[in-house]
Amino acid sequence: MGDYAYAAPSTVDSTVELLSNTAQSGGRAQVLAGGTDVLVQMRSVDREPRLLVDVKQLAETNKLSIGDEEIYIGAAIASAVLNENAELKGKLPGLIESADLIGSTQIQGRCTIGGNLCNSSPAGDTIPALIANSAVCHIVGADGERNVPVEDFLTGVGTNCMAPHEFLLGLRIPTPKGRTGDAYLRFIPRTEMDIAVAGAGVRLTLDENGTCTEARVGIGAVAPTALVVPDAAAALIGSNVDEAALNAAADACSAAASPITDKRGTVEYRTKVVGVLCKRAGAIARDRAVVA
Repeated sequence: MGDYAYAAPSTVDSTVELLSNTAQSGGRAQVLAGGTDVLVQMRSVDREPRLLVDVKQLAETNKLSIGDEEIYIGAAIASAVLNENAELKGKLPGLIESADLIGSTQIQGRCTIGGNLCNSSPAGDTIPALIANSAVCHIVGADGERNVPVEDFLTGVGTNCMAPHEFLLGLRIPTPKGRTGDAYLRFIPRTEMDIAVAGAGVRLTLDENGTCTEARVGIGAVAPTALVVPDAAAALIGSNVDEAALNAAADACSAAASPITDKRGTVEYRTKVVGVLCKRAGAIARDRAVVA
């Protein structure tokens, strides 16, 4: 391992100043929310010296609010904390289930949805679920604050839109209205503790007749970044989310995918599986919306 420094600023302003000064001096800073990915990277593929900036103690990154219009999840809130929040699980079961898939129980005591997003892996489990739920990244930096939809936040494998002086404060998610449900499913070679071969998140809203009036679909592990799939949503809207609509949404997800072949699966296999996952997640989201 290389040379590292550590800082735990107590305010947002001091965090931004620290990140800005490090960048201006030609150094490298890396924000630490939970650290579960950072520590693995430091011991394997990325041993370059850096300043680790711990934001886990900031009040703003630990903010959790559930309002009538918006749910705000701070970037440094551990998944275990979210998993224990009954109200949040009731409103966003698919998103919380996606977070619950990351690592072991011990890991979830540290890991965060914000860190999973900022790690920007194409196979990040929470990212398709965030996309399906129209999540927006609340970013702060030397130039002030900005809000970026999750699907625009990601720019490539392991990269995102944030400048060196910026960091993620939290995530803004529209509060689900009545008869809205979400779901996330992934496929992995093992029963747990593995990286997704493909993943799909769906959120939809039904009217009193069971007709889908709104839908969002996100897919992961089948392209350089997780993707929003408008054609899959369009296949669901106006339908009763029946077999035909779900098949059409599945086909749209398979068409949007551009996976690679590696030891976890071939292009053809992943293309097929992501459609199957969309269909199954759509059915779960529909059933949840009926009772919501």
